[in-house]
Amino acid sequence: MRSKGLAVIGLLVAASMILAACGTATPETVIQTVVVEGTPMVVEVTAAAPAGPKMVTGSFGPGDVPTIDPGLSTDTSSTTIVNATTIGLSYLYESDATLHPGAAQSWDISEDGLVYTFKLFDNIPWVKWDGSQVVKVQTCPDEAGATKDRMLTAYDFEYGIKRALSPELASDYAYVLGFAIKGANEYNAGEATADEVGVKAIDDTTLEVTFLEDAAYNINIIGLWTAHAVPKWLIEGDDCTEARGDRWTEPGFFQGYGPFTLKEWVHDSYITIVKNPFWPGTPDIPMPKLDEVKHLMLDEVAEFAEYEAGNVDFSHVPLADIERVKADPVLSAEYRSAPNLCTYYYGFNTKAPFVDDVRVRKALSMAIDRQGLIDNVLKAGQEPAQWFSRPGLVAAPTMADYPDLGIKYDAAGAKALIDEYLAEKGITAADVDITLMFNTSSGHQKIAEAIQQMWKTNLGLDIKVTNQEWKVFLETIRDPVATPQIYRLGWCVDYPDANNFIREVFIEGGSANIKGGGGISWGAGDPEYDAWAQLLLDAAKERDPQKRTDMYAQAEEVLVDTYAAIAPIYWYTSSGVTKPYVTRSYAVTGHNEFVTWDVSK
Repeated sequence: MRSKGLAVIGLLVAASMILAACGTATPETVIQTVVVEGTPMVVEVTAAAPAGPKMVTGSFGPGDVPTIDPGLSTDTSSTTIVNATTIGLSYLYESDATLHPGAAQSWDISEDGLVYTFKLFDNIPWVKWDGSQVVKVQTCPDEAGATKDRMLTAYDFEYGIKRALSPELASDYAYVLGFAIKGANEYNAGEATADEVGVKAIDDTTLEVTFLEDAAYNINIIGLWTAHAVPKWLIEGDDCTEARGDRWTEPGFFQGYGPFTLKEWVHDSYITIVKNPFWPGTPDIPMPKLDEVKHLMLDEVAEFAEYEAGNVDFSHVPLADIERVKADPVLSAEYRSAPNLCTYYYGFNTKAPFVDDVRVRKALSMAIDRQGLIDNVLKAGQEPAQWFSRPGLVAAPTMADYPDLGIKYDAAGAKALIDEYLAEKGITAADVDITLMFNTSSGHQKIAEAIQQMWKTNLGLDIKVTNQEWKVFLETIRDPVATPQIYRLGWCVDYPDANNFIREVFIEGGSANIKGGGGISWGAGDPEYDAWAQLLLDAAKERDPQKRTDMYAQAEEVLVDTYAAIAPIYWYTSSGVTKPYVTRSYAVTGHNEFVTWDVSK
């Protein structure tokens, strides 16, 4: 009798497994006949529904993603999508900023350290979303009408890199490649041809890159999104593909080759990437576990409300809610705050009225009570920033070794500088007309309003604050005419070296010092700038680690104190909440890396 009962249970389980394997869409009760020891028996079997697609939803913040074109991307929302849908020759883990092979499985370096020869994987296809599924992109038909899968090649990388450097594209990030690659600056300036750039495909799987210097970070720079492959046939057209030009990144046109690809992009509303089932997986970049990742475009207050309503799976926490989250028994378990490699700062347009005087810039920076801002407004364990390059980067100064470096809160000293300036100019504080601009965000607004009050209390200045949507804001601060007197920006690591911060951002032609205007507008011809720029160039080549750090420390002192081109405010933490059913990595770079994420619901 007992054996009989166990046998029936076993048969029921087996029947249930068979029905589930047949793909029943929803749970249902099925009448099933089974035979137990020769006797037919009628039983009820419930077939379990298969698990649905694994999806997570978050938010990039208000405003549209500016672009997902690798050659044009400059911000964290854009590059998050770019790095998921295309892969560089090398690949930076966002969780710990370590470097790994990407689309290139290996590389050789010449004895002089200048020529890198990359060997690409030969099994990575180009893909696209066809409206219902991800499919492989096909070549044009041959004479017999046959097509083949378009595979990623070294020629695609050569085209992508040279396109990013082309004067016609006017890439804001071309300067990074110009720092490193032979002939890149000259081509970008229109003084050389594309053939003179030190990037050449030898065959389908071999790419040769010639660098200017034997620098350790060459391999990081060549892996940046700006140097990713892009589809020439789609952008310029070929015998069977219509040229899409700058519209190639739109839904319905987009083609990529990364672990994910673009599914939907409803501008100013949301953007969705979907798993690429044809990503072959590599030893360093596996096949994603998630099927879809959706990013809304909400302010953090609305985003967090959606999180609490169960409609968002990971979220920023608004400044006003941090204390409540920390005290809540459920939310506190879902909350995490940890340092990451980013710096929050205010830049000065050094050619604009009032802030064209270093005393005003320095006074404005010294009047910011950074620790008070963190304790009373931010509340997420950020660190007051006395300089720009985030401690933790290779060759970046640290507070332990350079406690007196840079700029500190000094209300009395700041007031003395302003009073000296006003007396010399024969004006009063009421005559000072300065505007601070930030990109639209409730968090940035709270920070701006707190600092605005510090400037009023400590300096007697009434500073105006205004804001613009992210995409428009980025255009404004790069415009030599429209750049505001003070603007808010943050910088997150592209690769973990101080060169990526102070030199690449603030040298003339860098991200926040646009040649010809925009940003801090400090450049060649100014003797102080010329000496500072040379110091940065020398630091990039220096082999002695301590000497190199000392050189960057000297450069930071000039940037934030002597010249006061910026007001560093705080070094970031990565803080937010994540639902307990989400298994995730945490980025130290500012860009989430969804290839490692999973969900269990």
